[in-house]
Amino acid sequence: MIEEDSSMSDKTLPKDSDTFEIQAYKRPRNIRDLIKTHVPFSGAPQRHPHESDKVILIPDPFSTHTFYYEFETEDISYVEELPSLVNMEGEAISMARIWVEKGSIGLRCSPFVVEDTARK
Repeated sequence: MIEEDSSMSDKTLPKDSDTFEIQAYKRPRNIRDLIKTHVPFSGAPQRHPHESDKVILIPDPFSTHTFYYEFETEDISYVEELPSLVNMEGEAISMARIWVEKGSIGLRCSPFVVEDTARK
């Protein structure tokens, strides 16, 4: 079971304070076969705030300039639990490596604040 860290303060990230559970995945018999058919992505997994069949993965959850990936759960074939990240204040967040099937459609989202640009 992987839990979300509800103490993340960046307002641009999707949030959900409930426990986030990833379904159990069987370890592949041959990791070389998995590498041929899947691509690994690492980060802090979170439940999608609006679509229960999607997962959000935040590669660097403590960064101020972050982005996140969005994948359909049916495209994820295997999940590895990674060591948790801990920031300077002692806040920890669970990390995972997910293996996504090649050819799947994923989104890479970069939240930003809309502002006027200064002209010189």
